[in-house]
Amino acid sequence: MDKDDNLETLGEQLYARILPTQSEHAGKLTGMLLELPVPVLRRMLQDEAMLATAVEKAVAALQVDLPRQPSKITNKADDDESASSDSLGEHLFDLVDVYNTGYSQKITGMLLEQDKEAVLKLMSDPRQLEKQVNAALKTLKRQHAEAADVSDTSDADDTEGLGEKLFLQVEELDRLHAHEITGMLLEMDTGVLRQLLGERALLEAAVHKAQAALGTENIGILDQHK
Repeated sequence: MDKDDNLETLGEQLYARILPTQSEHAGKLTGMLLELPVPVLRRMLQDEAMLATAVEKAVAALQVDLPRQPSKITNKADDDESASSDSLGEHLFDLVDVYNTGYSQKITGMLLEQDKEAVLKLMSDPRQLEKQVNAALKTLKRQHAEAADVSDTSDADDTEGLGEKLFLQVEELDRLHAHEITGMLLEMDTGVLRQLLGERALLEAAVHKAQAALGTENIGILDQHK
């Protein structure tokens, strides 16, 4: 009951804001906006620009929906002309963008993979639109996380390969402390490590610095001459 009362109050406030500029369809537009989450509605009432944008998008959706009313008969050619793919895409993007997901373009593309009839129905049903937007958002976030995992694994494999090559070269310079020195050098960026592997002088300088940090510089030098 509290939720219903809350929606009724929000509806009255929205209607009062919409009526001056959209008197003919104020009730319909208010009903469409009331399908949005309550926090979004509250933000709209506090942000004139956000409310104006949402009303424009609802008007666009309403204009697409009106020719679909049973009272008006249209043939397939008229329907194709009035609801072209580009037009549908633009209207759908505007509706999806209200949810501020950060993935409006990608989600719109995903939803447009459905047939035209399904897209038109979706645009006239805010509740179903919200459900599909959330589902698409979850899919995109999961894909992003999986891509990040693959990237992390690749980086780890790359570092492991560099570590093995680096150890073999460090071992030639300081056999006794090769493990410790290699571990210290692996803290560097992979680009720097590749430079060390390609330029012996740089590697020797880096090893000397590591030996100094470990307090084993003299021991390492002695070890090289054994």
